[in-house]
Amino acid sequence: MAKKISGRKVAKPKKKPVKRNYKKEYANDSENRKKKRAANNRARYKVAKSKGKKPTELKGDVAHKDDNAKNNKRSNLKVTNKSKNRSFARTKTAGRKKTRKKA
Repeated sequence: MAKKISGRKVAKPKKKPVKRNYKKEYANDSENRKKKRAANNRARYKVAKSKGKKPTELKGDVAHKDDNAKNNKRSNLKVTNKSKNRSFARTKTAGRKKTRKKA
């Protein structure tokens, strides 16, 4: 917030951005996070292999149909766009809304 000096606002000086140390961040990353990332990579590889492509050639994200990230069966995986996979409708308390099945 800016300070007021004799009736006018004076902006705060901007801080220089801190350079990130990615090696240190990776070393401090939890084991569970590493396992989850490895599972996501395996899922991406499975889908790419079934489509005859490299994992880097897939357009979009690999989504789990049942929302269980540990279930990497091929029948549970699908390729979706990033906006569909990385966001979902939320309740007032920031939980995930349940979607209705269309009859």
